[in-house]
Amino acid sequence: MNILKGMTDLLFSSKGKKGMLSKKVELMIITMEECGELIQGCSKYIRYGDTNGIKEEAGDIYAMLELMVEYKILNWEDIKHQAQIKRKKLSKFSNLL
Repeated sequence: MNILKGMTDLLFSSKGKKGMLSKKVELMIITMEECGELIQGCSKYIRYGDTNGIKEEAGDIYAMLELMVEYKILNWEDIKHQAQIKRKKLSKFSNLL
């Protein structure tokens, strides 16, 4: 398979609708956008003490993680495992744990 063809297949829907992103690519793009919005929510919490943005954006990211599991990009076991690894690193390199 030629590389360009492979990239085209990844990016665009196989339903023949020109310009339609594949569902997985759309999922990744929306997830990236939601991560950026959580960053903004964290900033507003630091600046103003506002937790509303964090609550909303954390919920949005959780929904995107659920979709990644549904689309078989991730699974909950791997996510939990990586969370445990992160907590170990935080216990070593931060004062959070």
